[in-house]
Amino acid sequence: MLRMLARALTVGLLFGATATSGAFAQGVQAGVRVDRVVVHKLRHELQLWSQGTLVKAYWVALGPSPVGHKHRQGDGRTPEGDYVIDGRNPKSLYHLSLHVSYPNAEDRRRAAAEHVSPGGDIMIHGVPHGYESIPAGQKVHDWTAGCMAVTNSEIEEIWRAVPDGTPIHIEP
Repeated sequence: MLRMLARALTVGLLFGATATSGAFAQGVQAGVRVDRVVVHKLRHELQLWSQGTLVKAYWVALGPSPVGHKHRQGDGRTPEGDYVIDGRNPKSLYHLSLHVSYPNAEDRRRAAAEHVSPGGDIMIHGVPHGYESIPAGQKVHDWTAGCMAVTNSEIEEIWRAVPDGTPIHIEP
């Protein structure tokens, strides 16, 4: 995973990948409490919603095989479906991380039927320690093990705005 990130960071430096238009450019205002997170995998977009209004959108890196629902541990896919932000790790190896409640009951049932582990530890997180100086590169390549990664400044913003218990819908 770190090799994929290193390659993505190098490409990002060469091509100057950034996301600066529309909802991507504005920050989350202080005091805004997000009540819904939506991820559009095909668009690599994580959206924060509050009372039916789009507050902010972020470009996210996904797993290296982002198409399709996560079926088992190690498949490189980001899950699809309805989950909840059910915890946070302020000492994450990826700066900060918000835990997604994957696998749900249906995910566990499907994995059991296939005699595989569904995996777990799906997070929204920043970049690994040691890679903070080149954050734009993470926006060029899908490098996570199935998580959703943003820059460290973005995960700080998301961390402040998204309380535990917030629903997250991840769609193809």
